[in-house]
Amino acid sequence: MAAQKDIKQIIAEQYQKCASDPVFFMRNYCYIQHPVKGKIKFNLYPFQEHSLTDLRDSRYNIILKSRQLGISTLSAGYALWAMLFNEDFNVLVIATTQEVAKNLVTKVQVMHDNLPSWLKGNMIANNKLSLKFKNGSQIKAISSASTGARSEALSLLIVDEAAFIRNIEEIWVASQATLSTGGGAIVLSTPNGIGNWFHQTWAGAESGHNGFNTIRLRWDVHPERNQDWRDEQTQLLGEKGAAQECDCDFISSGHTVIDGSILQEFEAKCTEPIERRGYDNGYWVWKYPDYSRDYVVIADVARGDGADFSTFHVIDVETIEQVAEYKGKLPPKDFGNMLISVASEWNNALLAIENANIGWAAIQPVIDRGYQNLFYTYKDDGYVDVDIQLRKGYDTKDKSKMVPGVSTTSRTRPLMISALEMYMREGSPIIHSKRLIQELFVFIWENGKAQAQRGYNDDLVMAFAIGLWLRDTSLKLRQQGIELNKRALTQLQKTDSVIYTGNKRPTDIGWDWDNGFGNEDLTWLIK
Repeated sequence: MAAQKDIKQIIAEQYQKCASDPVFFMRNYCYIQHPVKGKIKFNLYPFQEHSLTDLRDSRYNIILKSRQLGISTLSAGYALWAMLFNEDFNVLVIATTQEVAKNLVTKVQVMHDNLPSWLKGNMIANNKLSLKFKNGSQIKAISSASTGARSEALSLLIVDEAAFIRNIEEIWVASQATLSTGGGAIVLSTPNGIGNWFHQTWAGAESGHNGFNTIRLRWDVHPERNQDWRDEQTQLLGEKGAAQECDCDFISSGHTVIDGSILQEFEAKCTEPIERRGYDNGYWVWKYPDYSRDYVVIADVARGDGADFSTFHVIDVETIEQVAEYKGKLPPKDFGNMLISVASEWNNALLAIENANIGWAAIQPVIDRGYQNLFYTYKDDGYVDVDIQLRKGYDTKDKSKMVPGVSTTSRTRPLMISALEMYMREGSPIIHSKRLIQELFVFIWENGKAQAQRGYNDDLVMAFAIGLWLRDTSLKLRQQGIELNKRALTQLQKTDSVIYTGNKRPTDIGWDWDNGFGNEDLTWLIK
């Protein structure tokens, strides 16, 4: 009888220790399924013990991790601990796919199945996607496409590989109502570029602005990994892949069109506008018009579904300096009228408006009001092949061969993106806008196409890319006796009035361009 009491006492003591300390619980009683060794005890490393303590002590945790550190398994063990020792503890697991989320629930089940009988919960429901105990605690797995984050009050939200979930912002906003009763969150991922929700949340946590506790776990926190292991990963994954998967390097990770390190250099040079205009303060100005200089205004018109923005940039033709910018949601007709005003203010600048879809609604008021420096595109060639343009020329009198605006097609878009890449890589543009750089951070290659990450916009990016492409392409149109080739950037329709300053510009003021074949006089650009 005494021996039995001793055993009961020991079990009671062990139970209390488990209930109060997830580290003790996992170190002593949790088993995992190893892919090679089979069922083994989860022998925690020091970094895993410290992470478990953080999960217990902090309501919101964001984990920036290297690959193969067992952090998903650690999160599963923490969830099991919380469910066993708390009534009505509701856990929701969200991942890129339902299969990935299910894997974490499976880890929970394996651990529970291998607990001693006196630690096990009374399981009343058990399927591949969810577990439920008699004490009311449960865990459920859903994909990121589900609306489950809105449905019920949560005690703990686990988001696995958060940087790779397209609609993570929507999920996080939706979850706030369900977490409002005191629930917590574990957000974990390897990095996937700069500017997305995961990166922004991590940066906000580091600066103490959002209440998240940060846990950074590089490859070298693992006591069994050395530099030889890291070198091997470079051979297997490449420099960029190893930096992402092992070093927790945001800059080197992801598939941004423009390299992250280049974007950081541009970001450091951004400045605040000297003036914000408009009813929405969306028109930002960094310099005032210089009437001795020439400008181009490039505009991208919103689709009209409320999901994107109408944008424009004002760019100095010679210096490629962004001197003004707009981002807002004006109706297309109002946006067109605004463009006339802006282009007129900037020395009757060339006005290039992207003409796809709703773009025509912004172009029409420009035509109706007779603005004389509107960009036209040749119908047949779509402004793609410069050589064809040189052979054919443009008939400036017969507008039937031309369409107003810039035509972004499957042929022209890659050229625009290529111009953007080239100019940014060379560091040629002078960019003042943090809004533009922020869009570039989430402008990625996906399925072979350059576009914004899901949930983000690329309206400023595309307007800027169009502007760089127009300038680049215009410089290729040499003087070969074709009058309109002299006007590819400044004017694509006939006008008797003098554009810009009205003063004849001398040829010796620095408008020489090294085109790779020698110096070229570019004063024709502003005639």
